[in-house]
Amino acid sequence: MTDAVPRPNIAALRARIAHLEGAETHARKVLPFGVDALDGRLPQGGLEMGCLHEVAGGGRGALDGAAAACFAAGIAARQPRPVLWCVTQADLFAPGLEQVGLFPDRVIYVEAGDENAVLASMEEGLRHGGLGAVVADVASLSMTASRRLHLAAKASGTIGIALRRWRREADASDFGQPTAAMTRWRVSVLPSAPLPVPGIGRARWLIELIRARAGESFDLELEGCDGTGHLGLPAPVANRPATQAGRQYGLG
Repeated sequence: MTDAVPRPNIAALRARIAHLEGAETHARKVLPFGVDALDGRLPQGGLEMGCLHEVAGGGRGALDGAAAACFAAGIAARQPRPVLWCVTQADLFAPGLEQVGLFPDRVIYVEAGDENAVLASMEEGLRHGGLGAVVADVASLSMTASRRLHLAAKASGTIGIALRRWRREADASDFGQPTAAMTRWRVSVLPSAPLPVPGIGRARWLIELIRARAGESFDLELEGCDGTGHLGLPAPVANRPATQAGRQYGLG
């Protein structure tokens, strides 16, 4: 009889994968979303700092694109330092970003002439080291460009968000191609909860994590970012016993 070979645990496997992908073996700082149903399914319990992340809207054009921008703004809003946002066109709706906690006096906007200039500006911002987050509106993102951005974020510890916004349907064709981003998110707008009085309820989004290093993909229905940049559980889920809520999202 031979001795049984010990099975490696999940933590060891994740460390091995991180090493093979060129990441540091020690845990990075993370930014929790503050929603257990979401943080509990991320490998480090939150969004890893010092990394590049991708965010895109679902399949309903400008409507989902605006939700994706607010999702990215909510992440940036929860950082204490200034935020650099790089765009090719000055088409962001600042009052909308303020509603999710990202106030105008905290944002430095860079309007570049084309996407190459946007990517270059993002890389410089990530290397600076004094910013809370760097966001860039880009339609396409190659492996080479994303690798440079990820390394720049890793060197400074600043979180980078590539906001994939497309003005033409054809521009979205490369979204499924591999990049060096640590996570890839997709945000789609859902109907808001009805109110007992006339008015519009808090936004609801379908949040999909479609790629994560050392993690699994999943989707959650959540309430959109509030004035502090935080997501929320829809009322029926928040008021349900924890075991039932976890069972709905595959946590139990």
